Amino acid sequence: MELLETQDPEKKKLVEASDHHKRAMEKELTDLTQKTDRVLKNALIIGGSLALTFLIVSAVTRKRKKKKKKLALEAAAQAGVTPETGEEEEDEGPSILSTVGTQLLNQASVILLDLARQKLKEYLATRNTPDEHS
Repeated sequence: MELLETQDPEKKKLVEASDHHKRAMEKELTDLTQKTDRVLKNALIIGGSLALTFLIVSAVTRKRKKKKKKLALEAAAQAGVTPETGEEEEDEGPSILSTVGTQLLNQASVILLDLARQKLKEYLATRNTPDEHS
């Protein structure tokens, strides 16, 4: 079969053109895959950073609300007024599940911050080198 293809110059040109187009499409697919990977990694880093920020802010504001409520109760007790909150507060230590969750949150934040640092380093390195496409 190859003997017939090499003897006919038109078929040979068509086969070469087909191979050329195939290589070009594979290269474009590889480039697209790499760009998609970069975009997904960046999206995961940004999403993780936003989630971490939300958790930190919600934890801080929750502590502030508890402090304000405690201060209000103390002020009411000093004034001799019995506040009617309708709920009893129990002062318990953190549970094991809470402690494990806190540790996991801390580890996740360290990992996400390290990934963000690496991506920022890569970005700054590519920014300092001349761009090949422009």
